[in-house]
Amino acid sequence: MIRTAILIAAVAAALSMAGVAQAEDMIVGNWKTLEGDTAVVDHCGKGFCATLKTGKFAGHQIGQFTGGNGSYVGKLTDPVTNRIYDGSGTVSGNALQLKGCAMKAFCKSQIWTRL
Repeated sequence: MIRTAILIAAVAAALSMAGVAQAEDMIVGNWKTLEGDTAVVDHCGKGFCATLKTGKFAGHQIGQFTGGNGSYVGKLTDPVTNRIYDGSGTVSGNALQLKGCAMKAFCKSQIWTRL
């Protein structure tokens, strides 16, 4: 009986730890872009990738980030010009604020909304 109770406790502890390990990062999910398209951010390599799923540029990867807990750095790609910019992102609630800069001086920002 004691052996069974110990086994049940061990399995419960392992399952609760697995739940913690499987928790998604704040940036992972579907986002509505400023233009109204849907972008999906998911795991890729050791970081995260943003890919447009709807709109004129559907299928284009437009971002690669590293980081976590709501703060990210990486590269952003303008799908119109195909230019790559140094970028950053911050998740707060259901908003993802992205900022891309050319030569660290000319920057643009936009806010995406979680779907």
